[in-house]
Amino acid sequence: MTIWIDGRAACTASRTGKGQWVLRAVTALLKHTPLTILTDGSPVPESWRVPNATIRALPKGLTWHLAAMRMLRNERPHIYVAPSSFIVPSILPGSIRCIPVVHDLIAFQRDPHEWKALCIERLTLGRTLRRAAHICTISDSTKKDLLKQFPFVRSEDVSVVFAGPLDEHPPVSIPDHQTILCPGTLCPRKNQQRLLQAYAGLPVDLRKRYQLLLIGGRGWKDEEIVSLAQNTPGAQWQGYVPEAQYRALLSRCTVLAFPSLYEGFGLPVLDALQRGIPVLTTNRGSLPEVAGDCAVTVDPESVESIRRGLERMLTDGNLREKLRECGPQQAKKFSWERTAEILLSVLQ
Repeated sequence: MTIWIDGRAACTASRTGKGQWVLRAVTALLKHTPLTILTDGSPVPESWRVPNATIRALPKGLTWHLAAMRMLRNERPHIYVAPSSFIVPSILPGSIRCIPVVHDLIAFQRDPHEWKALCIERLTLGRTLRRAAHICTISDSTKKDLLKQFPFVRSEDVSVVFAGPLDEHPPVSIPDHQTILCPGTLCPRKNQQRLLQAYAGLPVDLRKRYQLLLIGGRGWKDEEIVSLAQNTPGAQWQGYVPEAQYRALLSRCTVLAFPSLYEGFGLPVLDALQRGIPVLTTNRGSLPEVAGDCAVTVDPESVESIRRGLERMLTDGNLREKLRECGPQQAKKFSWERTAEILLSVLQ
């Protein structure tokens, strides 16, 4: 059986959540089955340089989609997996079996979203779902949103494949008792603006003891976030950091704050739980599904709720210890090996 997959999202130095999912899901699949990975000529991850991987580089940009469609029509693999873009699946003939992986329904939510991605997904996702041989989502929450948004999709035609953490067996973090870490691309959906406002409302002694460190590249409608980070004493925006630095920050932060308005999964929450880092997150999207009872959840639209949650976590050592013990057990529910096994059952 020949399986082709779009690997472009993983072939960049500044991977977002989709890129991380593609990187690690493909790496896990390659341990079990050969794959032909379509790229845009960018350097591929080292974990893909294995005998089971055949790399096919196509031109970048709009030309990539046209070239991929022509190649699929000519060579007709058994399955084409589309884990990050629905343009090719939406125009492929029905005779080519395609399995899209839906990460979230952000483009169909009321929460802010980047306009180009919103337009493309609204134009292509419905058509892709109608043509799909099967559909995968990365959380039960996303599956629920998908079935609600597209009533013509049957529940039995959707499989939840989940995700896994950054590392298989990382060391438990040793908190520095001075850092609140918030990872994520700067944009309204990640909600850094309210987090900064909540941090600014903490008692002075807490702000002197704990810095709020934002890491992540610039996204959209982020001017106010950048300005607020630069003008809030005790807060700092560090920009995008490579994985090695992200790991180092995880190894020592005291709290991970992830107050997103909506997530299809929430990989940073899982990374923190696995390492025993107390997590503050929200009661929206997939985040309660990933965190279980092992995080402090807040209302993401309430600055006061976020402020109270932060203050509670920073002043209650017993709570932090309880979360440190609970998190790794919750994280064990998710792994890339589990994701690969579910994907393989779908593909076969």
